[in-house]
Amino acid sequence: MNIRLATLQDIEPIMQLVKQVVPIMQATGNLQWDDTYPNAEVYTGDVKAGQLWVAEVDGKLAGVIAIVDGQEPEYAQVSGWDITEPAVVAHRLAVSPIMQGKGIAAALLHQCEVVAAQRNVELIRLDTNTVNRPMQNLFLKLGYNLGGEITLNKRPGLRFMAFEKRLV
Repeated sequence: MNIRLATLQDIEPIMQLVKQVVPIMQATGNLQWDDTYPNAEVYTGDVKAGQLWVAEVDGKLAGVIAIVDGQEPEYAQVSGWDITEPAVVAHRLAVSPIMQGKGIAAALLHQCEVVAAQRNVELIRLDTNTVNRPMQNLFLKLGYNLGGEITLNKRPGLRFMAFEKRLV
């Protein structure tokens, strides 16, 4: 497996991956993503900002994650969380359905730790839909702690579980 920064040439394969993942998510009741989000514009912005990473297996795109600076303002809904504290935040994590269960999501989340270390940041935060139990279980397995349940303005009507991991 190779994890690297994404390029603009990766946008089309990323969107193909998303089109495979969204119906599977929705079939389990997870409406976090749909046919409007995430989209090519969002991923293009991630690439241009140098914050989009891809995992390749045998030269083929297997997964994607955005690793950004700055926390969602809604993270302030979690009791005890200081959203002004420096943190690396993971967004838009997806793994090809045919590659799930092979450690790709874990490897992409490990990349968050690499990026955090490079930036001298000791905190990683992320969130996922309340019905996305497999992702929640993965976060817990990788040492993330559940902070609490939140809402996100950009995804009205949905609830999310916010997690953090301190790297000290």
